[in-house]
Amino acid sequence: MKVAVFSTHPFDRRFFDAANAASGDAQSFTYLEARLDMQSAPLAAGHQAICAFVNDRLDRPTLEILAGQGVRLLALRSAGFNHVDLQAAAELGLAVARVPAYSPDAIAEHTVAMILTLNRKIHKAYNRVREGNFALDGLLGFDLRGRTVGVVGTGKIGLNVARIMRGFDCTVIAHDPYPDEAGLSAIGGAYVDWPDLLDRSDIISLHCPLTPGTRHLIDAAAIARMKPDVMLINTSRGGVVDTRALIDGLKNGRIGYVGLDVYEEEEGLFFSDLSDQPIRDDVFARLLTFPNVLITGHQAFFTREALTGIAETTIANIAAFETDGAPLYPVTAQGG
Repeated sequence: MKVAVFSTHPFDRRFFDAANAASGDAQSFTYLEARLDMQSAPLAAGHQAICAFVNDRLDRPTLEILAGQGVRLLALRSAGFNHVDLQAAAELGLAVARVPAYSPDAIAEHTVAMILTLNRKIHKAYNRVREGNFALDGLLGFDLRGRTVGVVGTGKIGLNVARIMRGFDCTVIAHDPYPDEAGLSAIGGAYVDWPDLLDRSDIISLHCPLTPGTRHLIDAAAIARMKPDVMLINTSRGGVVDTRALIDGLKNGRIGYVGLDVYEEEEGLFFSDLSDQPIRDDVFARLLTFPNVLITGHQAFFTREALTGIAETTIANIAAFETDGAPLYPVTAQGG
């Protein structure tokens, strides 16, 4: 099958080519650097499938162009699918597939790395030492042992974070509308209701999908309930956090530490080298001014194991669609 792969980088080509070779070079990939949207969709002409990433825009106008060119499969190389108009896809006869799990360890470990970096000021200490400054003022941290960590969303990633934090002898509480009682209990954690998690947590880590119900889950009201000096980590989806409310929480001191690997307006920012340009997003630029904010550019997934898993599962989805007319891991309007 001919597949147009949008938003590609050298690392995408490397891992997709390796996985395709291992499967007998069954697919024909056209690698495109362009982000998929209504303007770039015509580049998919002559392809039966497209492969999209998290910041591609698969809205109705884009999908109409793709369907009109004979595209039949939207193969997402991500677990999330909030960037796809699923109703339009269904009406246009477009199958949608995703990668439900590639390396939950990668994202969980990046989450904990952010917690440790913020707490012990590793990023600040690194820069100081390189400048010959060995003073410890401003680098004071706290012991993780005995702290309460609130995990929001207990899928594979959330449970891995809970397991790691239990290893630090933290108390782990969690909230999820679809609880995994056996999984969390085996780790030594406990489910609580949403207000209780906000009230009790010293560290809150977000691992939920972006849905209408979770958009701006962390808003002004939620922040007002949090403990003073709370640490908030988001490695899920940017839209789960209301960034303006987050900035207000940082300004008034309610939030003591923020770690973000995602941002609700990251499209046009992340995955690009903008070092020779001014940041035109004033809200993001304001975030960068806070000394207690750590931002990484959506890199939590970025390990060899995760990229291998993404490529292999995406190719398996395409092969299953070719064989049976349905991908291995389809996405439905209900999110299944």
